[in-house]
Amino acid sequence: MARPAFAQTEASTARSGSPAPGIEMLASGKPTSLRGLSAVNDKVVWVSGSAGTVGRSIDGGKTWTWITVPEYEKRDFRDIEAFDEKTAIVMAIAEPAIILKTADGGKSWRLVYQNETRGMFLDAMEFWNVRSGIVVGDPVNGHFFVARSFDGGDSWHEIPFRYMPQADPGEGCFASSGTNVRYLDRVSACFVSGGPTSRIFIRDTAIVLPILQGTTSTGANSVAVKDTRKEHGGKQLIVVGGDFSRDTVREKNCFLSINGGKTWIAPATPPHGYRSCVEFIGGPGVLCCGTSGVDISTDDGMNWRLISTTGFHVCRMAKKGKTVFLAGGGGRIAKLVL
Repeated sequence: MARPAFAQTEASTARSGSPAPGIEMLASGKPTSLRGLSAVNDKVVWVSGSAGTVGRSIDGGKTWTWITVPEYEKRDFRDIEAFDEKTAIVMAIAEPAIILKTADGGKSWRLVYQNETRGMFLDAMEFWNVRSGIVVGDPVNGHFFVARSFDGGDSWHEIPFRYMPQADPGEGCFASSGTNVRYLDRVSACFVSGGPTSRIFIRDTAIVLPILQGTTSTGANSVAVKDTRKEHGGKQLIVVGGDFSRDTVREKNCFLSINGGKTWIAPATPPHGYRSCVEFIGGPGVLCCGTSGVDISTDDGMNWRLISTTGFHVCRMAKKGKTVFLAGGGGRIAKLVL
């Protein structure tokens, strides 16, 4: 990816005088933590977060409509999946596990899934298309929770317990950005875990990651997948994480695979701290973010450059577009300016 020209942004200018990538703030100041983000296209963007909060923009983030979902004012919506300017699904963590859907731009919401099992804690959702989706959650009775939808999120079906992936003691998922589960191909997905053990689960295989692990605050937080079939005969994967209790530590916080997760390598220049989300943004471009800042790579994740010290929880590229949006604490919403 050629070095792009950027507008005036938070990022600094290189010594040579050429502009550098930057972050343009779109909204901030709202007393809520935003961890869910879904961009339908360059104009339609939805976010979700604490205190039952959902935000929607239909003009690329210039203006926002804020919604506090009635009866769910105390719930934390850690992930959101939007299909258009009217239709979106939000997922709440903790007990009872719930998933809600709107078809009228957030004016009304319908409960499409509820699970009152003790210990339920949903972490992230992913949709292959407008019909087929998956939700993953922390282990219940020693097995990671997995449910599927085949009707656009109108109903959800738990997979049989015997097929739910088995967890190691203390192992779980981080509901930090809604991106610890991603689809791999038409029928399969992968997800990453953290804690005393950090692994990636690909179909029926669990692979121990070389990422930092061993305590409750360490491990993988996010995985990104890119189709490189023509180049490498498989999928390119990037995982990020680290230690969220020491968010400036760069030790073992990012790893790459060019063969679908079979082997992993560390970047030559890692991101500048704990990172909760990673996203391919076109060509060899990759963006990752966390509470200590935002990094960009123009070589498929081998070398990372810090472009902002402002913390964000999640970054997502428009499904049908080129804009990359970010969201985080304090109601912060921004976009990558190229």
